[in-house]
Amino acid sequence: MNNIGSPAAKTTILATTKAFRVGIISDTHGLLRPEAERALAGVDHIIHGGDIGQPGIITALRRIAPVTAIRGNVDNGDWTSGYPDTELVRLAGRTIFVLHDLKTLRINPLERGIDVIISGHSHVPKVDTVNNVLYVNPGSAGPRRFKLPITLATLDVTPDGLRPVIHELAAR
Repeated sequence: MNNIGSPAAKTTILATTKAFRVGIISDTHGLLRPEAERALAGVDHIIHGGDIGQPGIITALRRIAPVTAIRGNVDNGDWTSGYPDTELVRLAGRTIFVLHDLKTLRINPLERGIDVIISGHSHVPKVDTVNNVLYVNPGSAGPRRFKLPITLATLDVTPDGLRPVIHELAAR
């Protein structure tokens, strides 16, 4: 697992001063639903929180908006070599750290100046704020697992605040 500050952890900086809508998707496991593509239409940037499943997913997402993506625990093979285990991205003046499994977080977000932690893995959508750090797990947009909802998230990032929303894509 790469951790922030390790040589393999990269920083992507996208400068902007306008409101910015980020689409957050995870655990597609090789399935990009048409409902997910529709829900992401119009976003300024997409973050994929891992368990992509196959390279065509990122290709399709890039037709919607620029993509930041990381590897998840099921992402194996040569095609995954370009995807890090963690990523740090700056959007609209906010610092966002992306990792697949929140249980593997080995940094103090406050000490690192991180505003948002995005994770996946559990397939359970969740939004929480701890010590002024926003945590977003968009849930799974891929094949249904157990009785969990099929979801993704959006995050409106502005210089004045953050507004996360979980979007359910398919009826239970």
